[in-house]
Amino acid sequence: FCPGCRALQPPAPRPDLFRLMDCDRSFRIDPGQLQRRFRSLQRAVHPDRFGQRPPKEQYYSEQHSSLINKAYQTLLNPLSRGLYLLELSGVEPAQETDCDADSAFLMEIMEINEKLAEPKNKDNLGEIETLIKVKQEELTREVTAAFERDDLQEAKKLLAKMKYFANLEDKLKAKKIPS
Repeated sequence: FCPGCRALQPPAPRPDLFRLMDCDRSFRIDPGQLQRRFRSLQRAVHPDRFGQRPPKEQYYSEQHSSLINKAYQTLLNPLSRGLYLLELSGVEPAQETDCDADSAFLMEIMEINEKLAEPKNKDNLGEIETLIKVKQEELTREVTAAFERDDLQEAKKLLAKMKYFANLEDKLKAKKIPS
């Protein structure tokens, strides 16, 4: 907001999402604090509050609201938060094609994919879901430790593994939705 006239201003071109959400630039965040900041910012700039304002302010309000949603979603999710931290540090995220993941890990992913591909395996879905959840929690702890050691290359490798599990989670969700 303009300090003089209190008119809403346009968002910065490439804002730091951590600063916007009043968080330390760290992989470890407080989800409660993040949610409180999200709600506070949305209350201040939500488009519903700007219905009677000039069109330019209405537009800025939509931009701010969208940016706040993006910041919240990015920082709340461990995978996107980690990838964003790598981006801020100038480290390119690992691509699926150049993944040098160990063969045991790739075999594990392949086995889970095969279980998911089995027709009508409703009994196994709960077991697969638990396995994916446990693996994601384990990887999140390892990524946290890598970032805290400032070992960005290790964080990059672990985030590539997290991507595989996020893809498996998406496949699982799709499988659970009746077609």
